[in-house]
Amino acid sequence: MSGHSKWANIKRKKEANDKVKGNVFGKMSRIITLAVLEHGGLTDPAHNVKLRLAIEKARAVNMPNDNIKRAIEKGVGPDKSQLQEIFYEGFVTDGITFIIQTTTDNHNRTLTEIRNIMDRNGGKMGAAGSVMYQYTKCARMVINKSNATEEAVLKTADKLQALDIDEDETHYYIYFPFENLGHLKNLLDDLKFDSAGIDFKPQTHIEIADLNKLSKIEALIDTLEALDDVHKVFTNL
Repeated sequence: MSGHSKWANIKRKKEANDKVKGNVFGKMSRIITLAVLEHGGLTDPAHNVKLRLAIEKARAVNMPNDNIKRAIEKGVGPDKSQLQEIFYEGFVTDGITFIIQTTTDNHNRTLTEIRNIMDRNGGKMGAAGSVMYQYTKCARMVINKSNATEEAVLKTADKLQALDIDEDETHYYIYFPFENLGHLKNLLDDLKFDSAGIDFKPQTHIEIADLNKLSKIEALIDTLEALDDVHKVFTNL
């Protein structure tokens, strides 16, 4: 019985992991397709910065090359996808706000799904611009501390005309004008970074000391980001 139980647990975990992987690949496919659509069908990563960054993210999560190729093809031709990038804004408790980045081919479906989740979890949707003004649109680069010295990071930040630099125990975070994303190859020398992309940086952060409230807000973010159409939730938490 123990052997059967162990196999059942392993099988359930594998199915859950496969579902998560499929969800991630689906999101990455949408981002790649959108990058092609937004640049008029330009499929060359060397001349389409957003596409190049999307492909790099896809490879970082081990997305197969065939999947990447199919996602690119969906952005061209007579049957090309109708995907759009849409941002939604919302509020939860204690002044915590969200900017919800989505990639969707059905605005009404996506809005309904997000609104239902927000309503069920004590959140509220905001009108366009009701939250966005509290954030600075920029680019963010994530660098693993094992790959760069502080001196190298500061030098890179200077080249990128950085707006701010944060760090935690394992990573540096450089925030810089998003217009400079297209110049990374010319500015970075041999510095390795984990990721780079558009970001919305809150002008101020709010700390939630109540662990019960914090847990509920984090669960809400996880639930939103689990939606196929949602790419990322930016928050001032």
